[in-house]
Amino acid sequence: MDTKELELRVGNLDCEHDAAAIERGLNGFPGLVELKVFPKAAKVQLTYDPAQTSDEALQEKLETLGFPPQKGLTLPEQPKPWRNPKVLTSLGSGLLLLVGWLLGLSGAPEIASNALYVVAIVLGGYYFGREALEELIFEREIGIELLMAVAAVAAAAMGQAAEGAMLVFLYSISEAAEGYTEEKTRSAIKALMDLAPKTALVRREGREVEIPVEELQVGEVFIVKPGGSIPTDGEVVSGTSGVDQSPVTGESIPVEKGPGDLVFAGSINQSGALEVRATKAFAENTISRIISMVEEAQERKGKSQRFIERFGARYSPLVLLIGVLLAVVPPLFFGADWLTWLTRATVFIVAAAPCALVISIPITLVAALGTGARQGVLIKGGVYVEELAKVKVVALDKTGTLTRGEPEVTDIVTLNVNDEKRLLEVAAGIEGRSEHPLARAILRYAETQGVQPLLVADFKALAGAGAVARVDGVQVYIGSPGLFQKTLKVSLAGIEADIARLQEEGKTVVLVGDETAVWGLLAIRDNLRPNARQAIAALHKLGVEKVVMLTGDNPRTAQAIARELGIDEVYADLKPEDKAAQVRQLAKRYGHVAMVGDGVNDAPALAEATVGVAMGAAGTDVALETADVALMADDLEKLAYALELAQRTQRVVGQNLALSAVVIAALVVGAVGGWFTLPVAVLGHEISEFVVIGSGLRMLRA
Repeated sequence: MDTKELELRVGNLDCEHDAAAIERGLNGFPGLVELKVFPKAAKVQLTYDPAQTSDEALQEKLETLGFPPQKGLTLPEQPKPWRNPKVLTSLGSGLLLLVGWLLGLSGAPEIASNALYVVAIVLGGYYFGREALEELIFEREIGIELLMAVAAVAAAAMGQAAEGAMLVFLYSISEAAEGYTEEKTRSAIKALMDLAPKTALVRREGREVEIPVEELQVGEVFIVKPGGSIPTDGEVVSGTSGVDQSPVTGESIPVEKGPGDLVFAGSINQSGALEVRATKAFAENTISRIISMVEEAQERKGKSQRFIERFGARYSPLVLLIGVLLAVVPPLFFGADWLTWLTRATVFIVAAAPCALVISIPITLVAALGTGARQGVLIKGGVYVEELAKVKVVALDKTGTLTRGEPEVTDIVTLNVNDEKRLLEVAAGIEGRSEHPLARAILRYAETQGVQPLLVADFKALAGAGAVARVDGVQVYIGSPGLFQKTLKVSLAGIEADIARLQEEGKTVVLVGDETAVWGLLAIRDNLRPNARQAIAALHKLGVEKVVMLTGDNPRTAQAIARELGIDEVYADLKPEDKAAQVRQLAKRYGHVAMVGDGVNDAPALAEATVGVAMGAAGTDVALETADVALMADDLEKLAYALELAQRTQRVVGQNLALSAVVIAALVVGAVGGWFTLPVAVLGHEISEFVVIGSGLRMLRA
């Protein structure tokens, strides 16, 4: 069966209850094969059989269910308060409560005030009361809404209609505010969406035409004027300009782009006009994928969140059961006053409701994940935030992580040739046939020095050692000191001190010579990232016990780099499988280990670590897919930022949980002891909820 996928952002999708309503409403819909609902992102993904239904039919059904689809790459916005039914019913309930209270003060018949209070309860409790019944009937669950509804009805039945109306009014305010709170947590995703322009200027049939960005096709050439935002990923075909990539990677310094360079959607062209060939459609470009991954990450719950949700699912029915026992046991078995204990039971149900406790974790995690993405740190779920916060060891690949990944020639020493130029001509001639990264470094250096490589013949690569070729009729070797000393049995006399000195400096030494003598050497080094030392110092400051380097390079070079950067331990001469085994050992010794690599060569080690971190992931599909955390820029300090963000998130979560638990405990004691009235319990409950929400939203600050 051929199926199609439809992804829509819909209005009025603010919580798990709304998600359940969509699932119920679409259950059994003809042609619908699969449905995924993302309440945090206000998004639904539908897989359907086009032979049985269509995009239009599904969108119409969602509209009928009360979840109108949005157009384009936009998030639904909450209606203005004066147009929001939940706000209006809540305010209506409050107004009726006020009028009933004023009537009571004026000496009007009590029945008039009570009638207004009952209407206030029905009006204000309509939405959350309906949710409570739907949850009970369809989901077989007792939630917080049911606890509040039971308490309000019980209060009215006991002749405390004013207290019941007060409860409904205050709780309905918090329910009405829920949508606006969710909208606030989505602000980070909205900011990412706003990065991409809505139109693109393309060249079609010799004319420049402005089209909706969704219509931009792979292979088309689009034009980006100075100050314009780049609509999709592409390759520059003409023009040069500085491009601000900070919206995507978090890098603060603009990057020079010219023909052949890649540019990312959402980055901002600064000075010159660029013509760019689109390499990805809008729905598949970097910014769209980041948005999609953040949305999916926000739905992935951490261990603590899953625990709290499981706890809440069992806790709420227990609260209701204890409330019933409080109401009936003392009067039945101990002769206590029925009204007193019915009142205490009602207050207890409100006081013990776990609203603040349940909301304390998700709102904080959602805000943190969005903020991290805005700063170029893509964390793929709440569980990885928790794990990052516990990291004790950071293992770093060397090449491309601590270093730039582009080796450079730093020194040339000659022995048996006339000058450096001749040595470089020979070396470049042989290395011109090689694909080794060190060979490319020698060729780049020769080009910058204006040296033309010599013509060579009979080139042959020597696996793990170097290469050999015929130059002017002479068989010339280029490779490691071991090639000459152990394989060719050539004496290194006169050059040993230079080799040792350069290797101590962390440089790779390449010798050039024939079967009888060494002609000279070139020293090559993969230069360190300029902020690598600061990044490692920041990791130590954040409480990381060990920063470890894992590299396939030789031990001497690795040790030299480690000393320069302040790295604690070094493991050299490692193959990819050795790195994975070493990560396993580190995890056994220390516990939580984060492994940082490029997401491709280091895939086994990334998978083995508690948290796998890919660096420089912008535009790299494999890195985005394989790692648990993707640092979009080639900036090691973003790793320290990721750890700091995770630690701060866990501190806020801890504060919220502690506050919620203390408030619930205090209210429960006051309720059972008879010291708190229903309005006091409601106020305490709602204030703690708003405080926790405000505390969690602190994570929206970068």
